[in-house]
Amino acid sequence: MKLTYVGHSCFLLQTARHRLLIDPGEFCAPADAAPLAELACDFVLLSHGHDDHSGRAFEVAQAHSATIVANFEIAEYFAARGAKAHGMNPGGAFAFPFGRVKFTIAHHTSSLNAGHNPIYMGVACGLIIEADGKRLYHAGDTGLFLDMQLIGRGGLDLALLPIGDNFTMGPADAIEALDLLKPKTCVPMHYNTWPPIAQDAGAFARAAAARGHKVLPLKPGESFEI
Repeated sequence: MKLTYVGHSCFLLQTARHRLLIDPGEFCAPADAAPLAELACDFVLLSHGHDDHSGRAFEVAQAHSATIVANFEIAEYFAARGAKAHGMNPGGAFAFPFGRVKFTIAHHTSSLNAGHNPIYMGVACGLIIEADGKRLYHAGDTGLFLDMQLIGRGGLDLALLPIGDNFTMGPADAIEALDLLKPKTCVPMHYNTWPPIAQDAGAFARAAAARGHKVLPLKPGESFEI
């Protein structure tokens, strides 16, 4: 199984037979990167509705006839626009052709078109993905919460955690999250996109290593074999 960091909180996960694109939003790829719509995928998984996580989901799904997997409100929104969609909610799981997805809680908000008239997009979520004998956790945008210890009980090959602070966990809370989750490897996300979430991922990796955790910061375009 291969994971490629697209940027921000967006990842391409390649299983034995399928390609999953997680959180394809605005600003998630460097300016010199290939357009997101050129990233072939079978499924688009969304943690919540904010533009930096779901802003490019529709065009990617339409370009590749991919199914959008998201909370109920987001799935219904994109289905009404003509996309194939599968709605879920925290605590629920479903067996897809590539494997099993379970939605978890996340402490965050969820909307589209931020401004005077934002569109409510249900609750923010995290994603547990089980495929090819591996178990991954994409935390989405969230603060630290104690129930992360329950997520980690099944064993995690990989945790994708936000470290940017301001809107989500910062590095200190992300290390606390690693103490609860106990993944084999962590890849940080949701940092350095804008000044309010500027962080030193290397410093985070070193601090986490001092607590016994393996952190692998990836640059956009870099991949990791799980």
